[in-house]
Amino acid sequence: MPLHAALEGGIYARGHFDGITDVPGVRIAHLTKIEGSDVRTGATAIFPNEDPWNAKVAAAFEPYNGNGEMTGTHWIDEAGYLETPIVLTDTLDVGLADNGVISYMMQRYPQIGLADDVPLPVVAECDDQTLNDIRGRHVTSQDVTTLLSTAKPGQFSRGSVGAGTGMEAFGFKAGIGSASRLLPANLGGYVVGVLVNDNTASDRALLSVDGTHVGRMLQHQYLPVFPKRTSLIRSHGRVSDGSIIVVVATNAPLDHRQLRAIAKRVSLGMGRVGMTSHVGSGDLFLAFSTAYLYKRDRYFSVLPPTVHPVEDTDVLNALYGATVEATEYAIYDALFSARTMTGRDGVTIYGLPVERVLQMIRATRKSESGLQ
Repeated sequence: MPLHAALEGGIYARGHFDGITDVPGVRIAHLTKIEGSDVRTGATAIFPNEDPWNAKVAAAFEPYNGNGEMTGTHWIDEAGYLETPIVLTDTLDVGLADNGVISYMMQRYPQIGLADDVPLPVVAECDDQTLNDIRGRHVTSQDVTTLLSTAKPGQFSRGSVGAGTGMEAFGFKAGIGSASRLLPANLGGYVVGVLVNDNTASDRALLSVDGTHVGRMLQHQYLPVFPKRTSLIRSHGRVSDGSIIVVVATNAPLDHRQLRAIAKRVSLGMGRVGMTSHVGSGDLFLAFSTAYLYKRDRYFSVLPPTVHPVEDTDVLNALYGATVEATEYAIYDALFSARTMTGRDGVTIYGLPVERVLQMIRATRKSESGLQ
């Protein structure tokens, strides 16, 4: 189980993998590039099912703060569905990743651009220039084409891997995090899974883990080291504000409108951790349902879903709550799983001191129980 499983908060049960792949059909793949002293980047692929081109999943996009990029979202909001894998990478490799997705799709579906439609890939980015030689554009189109053929269900790596290789949050090393929550049987037994690429720049003093304000106690410790660059590199522009990409998956049958409501709840989970979305933040959310499908016939026509979306208010409210909680714990997962990394120009970003944080949380619990 992920390291953040040591945390005891939350009201919903966790899935077997405590990750987005607890939603049946979801597949993940990572490409991690750590080369020499200055390449710290990668890409992460998320498939909603084995064949999203022919079994399109209902989806919705929510741009919480828009100083970032997630391609293909205009069509998602127009059509109401997602029909390609999702790729996460660094900011300057979005175009290369997009090209890689198209090559993969054309290889897998030879009628694309002939008798068939053309895809609009979904590629999202965060800026990893603090640790990575981002100008080198080290994630190539061929890297992404190859990556997409390796996606698998089941457990997967978290932290400084894939698109999260060069990411940081609250001044600690961060990156890929994931969590899942299960609704009780009387509310449908549905699964909500969340995956984040966490690269936020919120004030460390605001960091809260499982209800304990650990950031205040660590405010002046484990600070990033910039041996060859001044602190000005972090005081202006996008790199000073950071970003987070959040993908929410569920096997509850939800339509586009309901999934937009799910995506909006992501920000509440962020708030529990102490995140603030700045002017320069690219905080972009995407939610999809693996159970509300738009399938295609042999003439490439898209057929409407044959299932009815959830209508029970109690179930919808539980899905909202599970989304908030899974988002919160996916962010913890990114912080707990990442390790100290040194990258471009000798910059070092320290990993969260996990055992110290757990001790702080235990002390808080003990103090609270003594007051009861």
